[in-house]
Amino acid sequence: MPQNFQQKILTLINEQIRDWPLARENYRGLKKTKTLLLTGNETHKIWVQFNPARIRSSAAKVDAWSVSERPCFLCHQNLPEEQKGVAFKDKYTVLVNPFPIFDQHLTIPHISHIPQRIEGKLEDMLELARELPGFVLFYNGPRCGASAPDHFHFQAIGKGNLPIEEEVMTVFQEKEVNSEKMVHDMESYGRKFLIIRGEQEKALRDSFENIYESLKSFQPEEPEPMMNVLCWYRNSGWVVVIFPRQAHRPWQYDAENAEKIVLSPASVDLGGVLITPRLEDFEKLTLETVEDIFAQVCLHKGGIV
Repeated sequence: MPQNFQQKILTLINEQIRDWPLARENYRGLKKTKTLLLTGNETHKIWVQFNPARIRSSAAKVDAWSVSERPCFLCHQNLPEEQKGVAFKDKYTVLVNPFPIFDQHLTIPHISHIPQRIEGKLEDMLELARELPGFVLFYNGPRCGASAPDHFHFQAIGKGNLPIEEEVMTVFQEKEVNSEKMVHDMESYGRKFLIIRGEQEKALRDSFENIYESLKSFQPEEPEPMMNVLCWYRNSGWVVVIFPRQAHRPWQYDAENAEKIVLSPASVDLGGVLITPRLEDFEKLTLETVEDIFAQVCLHKGGIV
C-alpha cells in the first residue's frame, strides 16, 4: 500500500464532512454530545457518552427476519449518492461513518456481501491497522453490536479515544505481565479480555486462531464465537484485544419503565466509552451498573488460553 494511505483517509473524512449534508450535520452534532467520567482512576477509566444520533445502531433490529427485510446499507449499490470511499486491497472500501461516535469514525465493508465472520480475516485487520497507524480498528461480532450482521465490515476510530488503549499499554509498561508471553488474560470492571501483542503477523494470526478455536468449544451453537476485537499498530508491532462474549445485550435492554437502559455493548463500550442514545440512561448509569452490564455480556469461563 502507498505510504500516504492514511492521509487519503484523512482527506476523505474532511471532504465528506464538507460535501455530505448528513455527515456534516452529525459530525457537527458531536460538539453537543455529553460525556461523564464514571471513575477517576488514571489508568482504568470508564466514560459515558450521550449521543442521540446513535439510536440507529443501539436499537438496530438484527434478527434474521429484520435483516432480510431491509436493503443492505453497506453494499455499494445501496450507498447514498454522496457517500464516497477509498479502496483497500481491492477487497474493502473505507467509508466515513455518517453516524459517528468520535470525530474520526470509519466503516470498512468488504466489497462482497458476505456474513459478519472474522475467521480468516485477522490478516486484513492487521494490514489495515498498519496502514492506518493513527486509528484503532475494531470488529463487532454478529450478535455483539454489529448493526449489519449480514455484511462483513470493520470499523475504525482515531487513537486516543478509548481508555482501553492506555489501560493495556500501562500494564505492559509497568511490567505487570510476562513480556515474553504473547497472549495475556486480564480483567477489569466486569470485563474479561485477552491481549495479543507482537511484531510477526503469522504469530499473531496463529495465536488468534487458537483462541478462536478454544472459544468455539464454549458456544458450539453459534455461527462463530461471540466476540469483539480491537487492534492497533505501534512501534512496529500490533496490539489485539479480544473480548469474549456470552450475551448480546443485558437484561436492562428489554426491561420496562425506570429499569430500562438502551445500551447494546459493542467494541467501543467495552473499550471504556459507553454510548447512550437516551438522556435518561446517560443520567442514571453508575459504575456499579456498568460493571453489572459488562459481567452479563462478557464470557468469564476459564481455560480460554
